[in-house]
Amino acid sequence: MSRINGLFAALKEQGKKALIPYITAGDPQKDATVPMMHALVEAGADLIELGMPFSDPMADGPTIQLACERALEHGTSLKDVLAIVAEFRTTNTETPVVLMGYLNPVERMGYDQFAANAVEAGVDGVLLVDLPPEEAIDVADFFKQRDLDMIYLIAPTTTDARIEAIGHAGSGYVYYVSLKGVTGSKALDVDDVARNLERIRKHVDIPVGVGFGITNGETAAAVAQVCDGVIVGSAIVNRIADNAEQPEQARAQVSELVSEMRTAMDKA
Repeated sequence: MSRINGLFAALKEQGKKALIPYITAGDPQKDATVPMMHALVEAGADLIELGMPFSDPMADGPTIQLACERALEHGTSLKDVLAIVAEFRTTNTETPVVLMGYLNPVERMGYDQFAANAVEAGVDGVLLVDLPPEEAIDVADFFKQRDLDMIYLIAPTTTDARIEAIGHAGSGYVYYVSLKGVTGSKALDVDDVARNLERIRKHVDIPVGVGFGITNGETAAAVAQVCDGVIVGSAIVNRIADNAEQPEQARAQVSELVSEMRTAMDKA
């Protein structure tokens, strides 16, 4: 059983939901990422989505775009991202890590080489925003051969037929984008999320994580009532940005937020 499948199975037995924070690798400096990953776990994170910096993150809002810029300014490459995961794995072999980003850097490395390197580093899954399942057939074979989970996005506008296709193609979990627009959007209607997840679960039998618009313990707890995993990105990245020159302070503020969300989710 993969780390991701094992995690969701264990949480289900405990009656808990996964807390899944996102950070961009190399933001604000390369050597700040591994300590931040450990801080996330200590604060209550169950799975970490680690962003692969890219120069044109078209699905992301200003917060994560700027995080990518900061990481790229320090020369953070895909090889560096894999090295970060490998370093994290020297002391944490349990927390699943999913790489999230865009196709171009992976394509440049080569799909088979990337898959081999990712597994060797300790990566558990990959979410490539601009690689829909219809175009991922060849790529998916490389990943499946290495037991790398392929995670796909589902939006409020995704049709039932496409949700069904994603349910067949994906593994690990699916990422439901709760709002139309880019990352960092504000308004979140939990009732609308619940209705859409009911529709999604008719076609998808793997866990469903929900992201976009989750900013504090209250919203995390509300969303946790209707999904399997709560995904938090911009709220965390904003705290890193606010303390870009003070990594210890950044970790403290991020830990406070994640701990607040974990506590609220467990009490709900």
